[in-house]
Amino acid sequence: MEWYLRVWKRYAEFSGRSRRKECWMFCLFNTLIALVLYIPGLLLKESGIGVIFFGLYFIYLLAALIPGWAVGTRRLHDTNRSGWWWLIIFVPFVGPITLIVFWCLDSDPAANKYGPNPKSAEPTPAIG
Repeated sequence: MEWYLRVWKRYAEFSGRSRRKECWMFCLFNTLIALVLYIPGLLLKESGIGVIFFGLYFIYLLAALIPGWAVGTRRLHDTNRSGWWWLIIFVPFVGPITLIVFWCLDSDPAANKYGPNPKSAEPTPAIG
């Protein structure tokens, strides 16, 4: 949860680098929260409560859009790639897969033009 909250603390920070764990924990918790809001909306779509859940779902997705782009860009920076690589997502089939592969790659071990290696610069958050 610490990694998820770290992304929200760096809401629109597109500079610097982010570790794989930060990026993927954000993706995991983001998906879980979206499902928690979407599924009740789907099950209760006939009632007014379903509309409220769908509204909360879309508000959450809009709120998480910028932090998602930011952590994705910082993750690309961590692999020594420009944030402009995000645009590859518009290439059908190949683009999203390529972006996921870039996010799965290990960090550039040394400092690069985007900053120091986050593995050596940041202490690992305590679990629990």
